[in-house]
Amino acid sequence: MSDSAEEKTLPATEKRKREAREKGQVPRSRELTTAVVMGAGAALMASLGGSIGSQAQALLRNGLSFDAAALTDPSRMPALLGSTLAAALVIVAPILFATLLAALLAPMLIGGWNFSLQAIQPDLNRLNPITGFGRMFSSNSLVELAKSLAKFCLVGLVAGLSWWGSRGELLGLGTEASHQAIGHGLSMVVHTFVWMVAALGLIAAIDVPWQLWSYYKQLKMSRQEIREEYKQSEGRPEVKGRIRRMQQELSQRRMMDKVPQADVIVTNPTHYAVALQYSAGKMRAPKVIAKGVDTVAFAIRELGRQHGITTIEAPPLARALYRGCDLEEEIPAPLYAAVAQVLTYVYQLKAWRGGNRPLLPKVGDVPGGEPDPEPDGGVAPAGAAATDEAPDR
Repeated sequence: MSDSAEEKTLPATEKRKREAREKGQVPRSRELTTAVVMGAGAALMASLGGSIGSQAQALLRNGLSFDAAALTDPSRMPALLGSTLAAALVIVAPILFATLLAALLAPMLIGGWNFSLQAIQPDLNRLNPITGFGRMFSSNSLVELAKSLAKFCLVGLVAGLSWWGSRGELLGLGTEASHQAIGHGLSMVVHTFVWMVAALGLIAAIDVPWQLWSYYKQLKMSRQEIREEYKQSEGRPEVKGRIRRMQQELSQRRMMDKVPQADVIVTNPTHYAVALQYSAGKMRAPKVIAKGVDTVAFAIRELGRQHGITTIEAPPLARALYRGCDLEEEIPAPLYAAVAQVLTYVYQLKAWRGGNRPLLPKVGDVPGGEPDPEPDGGVAPAGAAATDEAPDR
């Protein structure tokens, strides 16, 4: 039975998280962004308050000063308005730049940088009214509405209390000189902003863990989804098995193609077969070019017989070579002596042109050549025997 949505209790895999990021789904907190933006604005206003106050005073003085020509020529009013707005923009430009930079960097505090083209692609499902009503009355929408109301009430209460505590100073601004009133007013605004940022920071401290928990909850998977993902990423078992068999067949075919190049085939005689190649002056030691057990061993022996390769029955040596050597690797040093005896016999056999048959190699104890049980319960005989006959006189 397939798992239902309520049974998605397993953590998301790395593949699921990566796909979510590609779709633009990353944890974000709007409350954190708002707090950082207002904090950046308050910090800049506090550090540049004196400069902003003096520039604002100069702007106010110039804006209220008119010459006679300007008063009698209405066409000059748009130019004066434009210059005044440009001067005001220069005053607030540092604050605007700081808040813009904060708005771009703040979302990356959780979730990091992420750019996804899929997130900006049009989605016709969003035009479905039924789906839209479902989103409006979902638990997530209700939580967002509650957070917005709580944020509005908390920030409004903090700002109101701050201004209420400074009501005497606020009423006294009218009795101060213009330059003093502007500087004093800016300090009151900064003071209020600091308290508002503190309130927003408290909201963000609650919202960030909630957003992270909600994000990872949405990504949770069921056991069936994890199994399907594993099949997609790793491949279905039957397909992997077929690929593995094809690879083994190709490897075995390449190995069998090298058997005719062997100098000798060492056998068990029935369970193991190892083909060795050695070129004096070119190789440091003989190497294994083919090996196998049972059916593969039989194929190696038959192919060797067809190409006239000398076959030596040396059970301990065959077992040691099969267990201790990989394909295209030189034989290990402990087997040098035993293999040298076999190759010496093979070279004598090839060079023999008459007389008695050369003595068979006497392969003694071989490291790693312990016997395996035969199918009938017996033990393979020790020693060695050649299976190809020397030519008659």
